[in-house]
Amino acid sequence: MIATGSDLLVQLKGNHPKLHAAVRAVCQTQPHAEQAYTVDLGRRNRIEQRTARVWSLAVVKVRRRCFEPRQAPVADDLVTRDASMATLAEAIRGHWGIENRLHDVLDTALGEDASRIRKNPGMFAYLRHFVLNRLRHNGQSNIHATLYDNAMDLERVLSYKGIKR
Repeated sequence: MIATGSDLLVQLKGNHPKLHAAVRAVCQTQPHAEQAYTVDLGRRNRIEQRTARVWSLAVVKVRRRCFEPRQAPVADDLVTRDASMATLAEAIRGHWGIENRLHDVLDTALGEDASRIRKNPGMFAYLRHFVLNRLRHNGQSNIHATLYDNAMDLERVLSYKGIKR
């Protein structure tokens, strides 16, 4: 990535335990270089707080706190770009927008994670993405409700922009 002049922002998860443990050890033993705090009103009038800290080795730790009865997730991210804390926090927040608008919808409304398809699963993944893109292109925001409505009326599906009979 660095050799091509590109920048990378990647979230560290438990599936790389050695790297994750090494980064956590650095974060616990060294002071952070910069910190940013943001508060905003999220969906469903939920107040969301985020405290982001950056270490000199380009580790960003974000603690998200929503005022709900659930534990606040802490995420560790590695970055290759030297940027302000506000810029990094905004980029990380943007990643979660993708997670919520795409992956969560594919899983909950279209049942992607529960799929038991073993022959050509990639083709069905393309179909799910196609359906989601067509619905979004036609201004649909509540995908689950739209799928239900469309299941009851095939003419409605055929009237969408981008669908030819």
